[in-house]
Amino acid sequence: MKLDDLVIRPADTVILLQSQLFHSTFTVTEIDPYGKKFDRVSRITAKNESGNVEITLDVNTEIYPLQTHEKVSLALAANLSLDATFAGGDDAIAASSREAWRSGERSLADDYDYVMYGKVYKYDDSGSAGKVTISASFGGLLLCISGEYRQLQDLNTGMNIYLLMKK
Repeated sequence: MKLDDLVIRPADTVILLQSQLFHSTFTVTEIDPYGKKFDRVSRITAKNESGNVEITLDVNTEIYPLQTHEKVSLALAANLSLDATFAGGDDAIAASSREAWRSGERSLADDYDYVMYGKVYKYDDSGSAGKVTISASFGGLLLCISGEYRQLQDLNTGMNIYLLMKK
């Protein structure tokens, strides 16, 4: 996150946040590389177009089927709000984002076909220089994303995130 994306003022005033933490287009390289474990869930592996970010992701293929060599756009976001201006602190931001779909307001989720909410639980920078691996869980469906630090620097352990995908 750049300094220009975050403006913090006294409590009960405005906080401006960058909602999208990561975005890229991926090509599915494999589906269930270690065999099918569950009826409705497949584990996919994919690489982005430039080849510097790889993901392994569990997807409910009953509601969002994917094929090998298919391209998908994947975004990770801190909230679903299209308007990055909120009143109040982090709790108000989180509550507003979680309730946006119930109120009928237009949100970032409207632009995507598959949306999950979860938490980053592991951050590993012990690999090769400049490479990080981040793991997140979305109600038991797992994401492992590996890439350059500068592309994934906005993701931190304990952070709640939304994963959004479209074909």
